[in-house]
Amino acid sequence: MWNLLRRSIKMGRLARKISIDSGTTSEPILPELGQSLHIRHLDCGSCNGCDWEMTALLNPVYDIQRFGFDFVASPRHADVLMCTGPASTHLVRAARDTYEAMPNPKCVVAVGDCAINGGVSQGSYASRQGIGEVLPVQVCIPGCPPTPEDMINGLLQIIGKRPINLQKAD
Repeated sequence: MWNLLRRSIKMGRLARKISIDSGTTSEPILPELGQSLHIRHLDCGSCNGCDWEMTALLNPVYDIQRFGFDFVASPRHADVLMCTGPASTHLVRAARDTYEAMPNPKCVVAVGDCAINGGVSQGSYASRQGIGEVLPVQVCIPGCPPTPEDMINGLLQIIGKRPINLQKAD
């Protein structure tokens, strides 16, 4: 944990301009959703590193709303469930209930190493080995924590759009 903290302090995070290539590169995972997604975030026992990076998606630098993506408060309005954390045992039922409350078609995105395979909590008695043990995951976004660019690319993958290209700020 200290190594992760030292690495993040040493590297830091710089704002960058992003541009989008037009066109698609692959078939959308859920073609029924069209070009916009309503996202419900579910924290399943994370350290909040991924959550902090996820909040950057709404700032003026990344601004995911220009892609047609938006966060919603209720799972009944959501198309995508973005899960962070290893699925701690006391949150398994809440995760299942949230998933069941979502209308079809729906997609689950595992954000961060903890959500994918348990991360630093692997082998713990108090958590599962990722949200994939509890819910059917369609998209995995690796990293500890993943960058906002990685999250945007994962969401673009759902609707079949080409990943964004990053350019350094002048």
